[in-house]
Amino acid sequence: MDRSPFYTMDDFDFNGKRVYLRIDINSPINPITGEVVDDTRFIHYLRTINELKNSKVVIIAHQGRPGDSDFVSLRQHAGHLGRLLGRDVLFVDSLIGSAVETAIRNMKNGDIIMLENSRFYSEEILIKDDGTAQKNTFIVRNLSKLFDYFIIDAFPAIHRDQTTLTGFKDIKPNIAGRLMETEIKSIDRFMNSKSHPKLAIMGGAKIRDAIKVTGPFLEKGIVDNIIFGGVAANIFLWASGIDIGKRNMEFIEKQDKNYKKLLEECKSLLSRFSDRIYLPEDFMLNPLQTEIKTGEKVQDDQLLADIGFESIKTFSSIIEKAKNIFLNGPMGMYEINEYSLGTREIFNAVSQSPASKIVGGGHTINAINEFGLSDSMGYISTGGGALINYLSGEPIPVIDSLVYNRKKFGGN
Repeated sequence: MDRSPFYTMDDFDFNGKRVYLRIDINSPINPITGEVVDDTRFIHYLRTINELKNSKVVIIAHQGRPGDSDFVSLRQHAGHLGRLLGRDVLFVDSLIGSAVETAIRNMKNGDIIMLENSRFYSEEILIKDDGTAQKNTFIVRNLSKLFDYFIIDAFPAIHRDQTTLTGFKDIKPNIAGRLMETEIKSIDRFMNSKSHPKLAIMGGAKIRDAIKVTGPFLEKGIVDNIIFGGVAANIFLWASGIDIGKRNMEFIEKQDKNYKKLLEECKSLLSRFSDRIYLPEDFMLNPLQTEIKTGEKVQDDQLLADIGFESIKTFSSIIEKAKNIFLNGPMGMYEINEYSLGTREIFNAVSQSPASKIVGGGHTINAINEFGLSDSMGYISTGGGALINYLSGEPIPVIDSLVYNRKKFGGN
């Protein structure tokens, strides 16, 4: 068996060691109580943490972005993780400093500490790695001396070049945690599979992500065909010359100020891959709650809120034939019951398929849980933007850092 290009947890004995564990439990937050609303990401880390039961584990994570309502302390996260583990997780309300050093140096085997939100510190967000910048930060200089090993398990953040993720690669061994290892193996298995047809289903409102992955997917043969729903479908329809209505165009314009460039990219993709891209044939309108065929006049006050019955039928037929399926994004406004049918039916078709499946994206996972389909959807990835970046061949700073670290400390 070929050696992994990066260190994994199988390569070291962590018993009795002080372990830096960088995870990503960035989660929806109740704006009033500050409590975690969804603990899906927490649950994915239980395996890694439980394997370190005889170590001294210090957890580093982030939550939200400066200025956003969910940019809060990790105190509640520590309590929530402790309840899931059935063990105490001590919260320290700093990332660096004497209180942190004292708490870590006083740890006993089996202890778990969670430090404060790493994004409370400007060095986390503002300092990009140029070979020396990150390792000269206060964060790295203060924390590097406290640990024997650095486990990086924050798969949803692998596309971020941030200090707590990539800043320790020149210090000591940096190791992929169990979630990181599982995610990468599962995605690579999908990308390298020889079973065809391979199908991607792209929906939701993140049009830039959907467009970014389309070219690499089809050019490299990662998938044979792509089904589009949601706002992702709307921009392709607009690019093809179809009048999608004033409200839908305005929504796209607000989503991305560079929408004109995105429209041109869609036109190019349609000209090259028109026979491999499937767009909705009909829609349900909001607030009229009536059906309309694609290309028919959309009133200025109407939104294309869900795919229609013909689209459901066509898409389901394509799904039925697929051997590998990648699902990312709902078909419409699934949060509103009147406009959930398209998403529900397409997700049901995927769940019933015997194909190998990989699923990603926050809204996708939320819908899957809401519909009670999580047990039949194959591999559910914790990544959203990270997953899209990896699939589209974009540079991945965290994986690059892990590979570099193994070469540095383990030789070729």
